[in-house]
Amino acid sequence: MSSEARAPARSYLFAPGGSEKLLERVFAAGSDAVVLDLEDAVPEGEKDLARRLVAERVAGRAGLRGPEVHVRVNAPDSPRVQEDIAAAVHPGLGAIRLPKAEEPALVQAVSRWIAQAEERRGLAAGSVRLDLTIETARGVARARELAACDPRVGRLVFGQADFLADVGAEAGPEGLETLYARSEVVIAARAAGLLAPLAGAHARLRDPEGLRRTAQAARRLGFGGMSAIHPEQVPVIHEVFTPTAAEAERAQELLRAYEEAIAAGFGAARLPDGRFVDRPIAERARRTVLLFAREQEERA
Repeated sequence: MSSEARAPARSYLFAPGGSEKLLERVFAAGSDAVVLDLEDAVPEGEKDLARRLVAERVAGRAGLRGPEVHVRVNAPDSPRVQEDIAAAVHPGLGAIRLPKAEEPALVQAVSRWIAQAEERRGLAAGSVRLDLTIETARGVARARELAACDPRVGRLVFGQADFLADVGAEAGPEGLETLYARSEVVIAARAAGLLAPLAGAHARLRDPEGLRRTAQAARRLGFGGMSAIHPEQVPVIHEVFTPTAAEAERAQELLRAYEEAIAAGFGAARLPDGRFVDRPIAERARRTVLLFAREQEERA
């Protein structure tokens, strides 16, 4: 799943699966996607209730306009994950987000369980994407295998908080302690032809400047969006990950040059300033145009 018909989501707003109130509100918060959580945000004694509430909410969103609907299930080695998937997969579900991705074989098993659920619900095979959260040392070490292990995998997510805890590091102001890991996730995603990966959530609320710096650093590194834990974070994430009008205009120029070159039988375009535009550059320009158009549509 290397591409999408519409612009990739920039913001993924979490809501705990056990809270009826937040499950209702999250869809009106303005994010590109919502992630209904069955994992960390749900106490052990409320897992069954959360699964039922999330299943009802996903099923009720089928055919409605609004943000993409994703569900974060429990870890792939959890005894709950198969039940989570069976409950979550309904028409209207965009993706399953899998935490603690470390073993390609377990990712493939999760993909098979999603396929079984698709068949039971009458969904087209492969209609539900699988996004992998890389948040441990083992996950980072096998990121390239994980990204390429199954055609259902569409996006990688870097889970900073759990990664720091796993390796015994502390977050610093420059983010150097996770630079290698984040870079490896970006390289793994792009090498496998996936969408640009997602940065983890900024843990401090009511810190727009800190969030902006974190998001800008992630974008410069190659991330295409970010998770959010509060609606107030969404506008800042959109601001950072949405191209400017000038960037979109430049991207349109690159696309026009590339398409004219292809039509003339060439594999790349040469610009007046001497630069070449080949397919990867054209695809990046196309994503830029789509992201800008998405923002304009939302403002209309």
